[in-house]
Amino acid sequence: MAAGSRMVNSEHVRHDERGTDVTIYKAPPTDALLIAPLDEFTAVFHRASGITHLLTEPAPQILEALGEVGLTLDALLASLSADYDLADADREALAARLDELVVSGLVAFG
Repeated sequence: MAAGSRMVNSEHVRHDERGTDVTIYKAPPTDALLIAPLDEFTAVFHRASGITHLLTEPAPQILEALGEVGLTLDALLASLSADYDLADADREALAARLDELVVSGLVAFG
């Protein structure tokens, strides 16, 4: 994937006048997921789709941080940086992980 490109449908991604992504990303309601840690993986059963996803860090943490209310990409990055003391937080890497979660159906646009 080219640098700066996003895999999600761009019609859902919103930008402010400075070009900053201001899209709200949301996790499903807590009762829509069944989550079970399995060593380095986390199994997430998505009740709506009937699909079980095997996730690795930081995907489970992203789902937890987003919650049902949702966050923008920058707010999510700030939350994860504060909660996990990330010295090398990478906005583009987080955007790529969000894109993967959107494509999988585990994250939606708010």
